Amino acid sequence: MDKSAIDPDDYLASVPEDRRATMTALDALIRDAMPGRSRSVWTGKFWGGTDQTIIGYGDIRQSRPRGPDVEWFAVGLALQKNHVSLYVNAADGGQYLAKAYGPRLGTVKIGSAAVTFGSLDDLDRDVLVEMLARANALTSPDATG
Repeated sequence: MDKSAIDPDDYLASVPEDRRATMTALDALIRDAMPGRSRSVWTGKFWGGTDQTIIGYGDIRQSRPRGPDVEWFAVGLALQKNHVSLYVNAADGGQYLAKAYGPRLGTVKIGSAAVTFGSLDDLDRDVLVEMLARANALTSPDATG
């Protein structure tokens, strides 16, 4: 995936109307939890080969087990066909935050670094904000862990 020239606000305006309110509310929540961090649209093939459009928040350099480090985002927001995905590329004590916070987040499905859910009502917003703030602290340029 690569950063695109698409403006995140233009992308959100293009989201189907029935899902736009959820995406816009999540975008605002993420921006509030990660003040001053970058916000850009990433497009291309994601893990598993699917075409994705993801709003990425907070530029990071992520180590890879094989190959060179990659430019990436700390948190990503993606609209899927039947759900919304949040990708949280931050770990604390060797555990991705999605796994650590997952049991408290509400009616969600947890992957290694992904949280998927059907609607905003499925989430415990207070726990989500707590997780996002921790992700911001762990991935900010001046983070010490």
